[in-house]
Amino acid sequence: MGVEQKNGSNSTADADSAQKKRFKRSKYLKPTLLSLLFLVSLIFGEHLFRNTLIPALAPRIDGTSNAVAVRTFSLLQFVDQKLCSALGCFNRPVSDFSAWKITSATLSSESARDGLKSPANQSILQIEIQNRLAIPILFPNLEISLTDAEESELKTIHLTPKEWLSPSWQESHPDFLKNGAPAGEIILAELPILLPANAAGYRVHVIYPH
Repeated sequence: MGVEQKNGSNSTADADSAQKKRFKRSKYLKPTLLSLLFLVSLIFGEHLFRNTLIPALAPRIDGTSNAVAVRTFSLLQFVDQKLCSALGCFNRPVSDFSAWKITSATLSSESARDGLKSPANQSILQIEIQNRLAIPILFPNLEISLTDAEESELKTIHLTPKEWLSPSWQESHPDFLKNGAPAGEIILAELPILLPANAAGYRVHVIYPH
């Protein structure tokens, strides 16, 4: 009788132990599966909405953005590239005014530089412009406003990317209209301008046509 009771106690203990293990496994299995489901949804959600999400999260790479944000975005781009390699992607550069910074603009007389070769009031406008975002951005048009001494507008010049980008840059980037300006790209443009006789100042704006 004593042996039978002992065996019965062992069986009960083993059953309780197995039930506890099953309960423990089920306790951690559900959160694990939910976490995996969330991770998969996050990855595929990023892939589906990448053309909206990535431009919205892109930091500036001119030193004005938080270093942690720049590193985090680099990690996101790495994951995105891996997904694109496996699933395929359509890259679509966006238009963004905030991406562009005109770092310098200088107007100099071409007549003084080349002597009698150039007509009177012929000048060269040198513009240095940068795409500050960490993603390619479509090229904008340039709007140059020439003003008199009272800052009244005398003349407005509109230039498309084909007109203001140098021929050498266009030759080295044949798909520039489709691919846009690379991340962080700094571009120097030299634009010949015939000034009105009473021109005293100028302003340069970045615009995207409607």
